[in-house]
Amino acid sequence: MRPCDLEKIREIVFHDLPPGQAEHALVLLEGLEGLVATVGSDGSRLLVRYHICEYTLEGLETALASQGFHLDNSLMSKLKRALAYFSESVQRRNVAADEPDIKSQQAFMKVYENHLHGDCDDTPEEWRGYK
Repeated sequence: MRPCDLEKIREIVFHDLPPGQAEHALVLLEGLEGLVATVGSDGSRLLVRYHICEYTLEGLETALASQGFHLDNSLMSKLKRALAYFSESVQRRNVAADEPDIKSQQAFMKVYENHLHGDCDDTPEEWRGYK
């Protein structure tokens, strides 16, 4: 997986009422490190850029909703949102699966060292040099 696949640019679409939600959300999100946000051309959407190891669209939208922001609930917005949530969660799980588990590797090495694995030669020492 290329590193740029983990960098996302998403749209957070707000409901038309109350007006000015995108600008207020921008002020709230500007303080987050590793997140770049800009207001869309129509004023009711926020364009956010982030790395999915740090943020997810679901996390951002849940945080905004808990602060009283109203997201657009049209069918198209819900479908886009669900697809983004799913794809990001799969990517985050895949990234976590790619990380080596050092502890389990060390445990395997210990078991291998103490286990009879057929690599020992039962030939007596004096016969090994016999030709």
